[in-house]
Amino acid sequence: MTNNDINEVWSGRADPEDGDDGLRLHQVVQAYSNAVAPGGTTLIGFASDLGVQHNQGRVGAQAGPQALRSALANIAWHGASPVYDAGNITVADNTEVDALSDAQTDYATAVYNALCNQQFVLGLGGGHEIAWGSYQGCRHYLDHCGKHKSRIGILNFDAHFDLRKPPVDAPWAGSSGTPFYQVAQDCAARELPFKYACLGVSRTANTRALFNTADKLKVPYLLDSDFNRSTSESLINQFIAEIDYLYVTVCLDALPASVAPGVSAPAANGVRLTDLLASLTMVSDACDKHSVRWLMADIAELNPKYDIDQRTAKTAARIVYDIIELNLKAPI
Repeated sequence: MTNNDINEVWSGRADPEDGDDGLRLHQVVQAYSNAVAPGGTTLIGFASDLGVQHNQGRVGAQAGPQALRSALANIAWHGASPVYDAGNITVADNTEVDALSDAQTDYATAVYNALCNQQFVLGLGGGHEIAWGSYQGCRHYLDHCGKHKSRIGILNFDAHFDLRKPPVDAPWAGSSGTPFYQVAQDCAARELPFKYACLGVSRTANTRALFNTADKLKVPYLLDSDFNRSTSESLINQFIAEIDYLYVTVCLDALPASVAPGVSAPAANGVRLTDLLASLTMVSDACDKHSVRWLMADIAELNPKYDIDQRTAKTAARIVYDIIELNLKAPI
């Protein structure tokens, strides 16, 4: 993404009379390059809903990254570290069998590149197929650093486990419902522990087979009906104490439909936004306590086609902004 692209993509209100104290995010975002300053945050869009289509969901999330940028643009900026935008990775041709896996590989390479440049990475989805690419980028980075046996922990705020096995006769390798099963398979191949936890799970959105898979893989989880600040803090602290590096993924369908209607599968119940945001602060505190490096986060399933008054996009923007602020103090 060039500076000209930045000016086209990022625009919004300006208050020049307030000087630097009146800045908004669209005024501080810069184009990403390999010359970026260490310690910044780099945004990478994954414009795909092919995985949602494979998972028999409502398509439209391909437009999610741009809708999220638009919602972020006018947020008041209180930070000091730089924010960069590396543009979008887009599924080139939905008719190609390998289109999704090819795009996930390209996205993983972009994540890896940003991590090598000492950035905190924020992935903007797109369907939850973004997660397989995010994990691959983190794993590649740690392999590059010689940390082949390091434990990557994945914290997923989600109504769904996303531990589906791809259908045997499917021509494609994955979907928005398979990313963490794919991660489990990769960990098994590497003889590494599968460190994955899911917070906000809906009993009505996951079959008994999926709960059985979660139990077999020893996945700690928290039901949406049990999710509060106390229960999430307990799980988060215990989980982060057992890992070396962290990747957080937030699927917007973990939130109630009143807050996040613009998703593939809106939640009838869901977790409260205030509790989710508080949990992210707990994540940051636990990383500090246990000397765990938080590598990246991503936001999944923003579907502007079904959004109402930009509710979902604005909710996603608030989550992204809070994560950026939490990581301004994080060591690289």
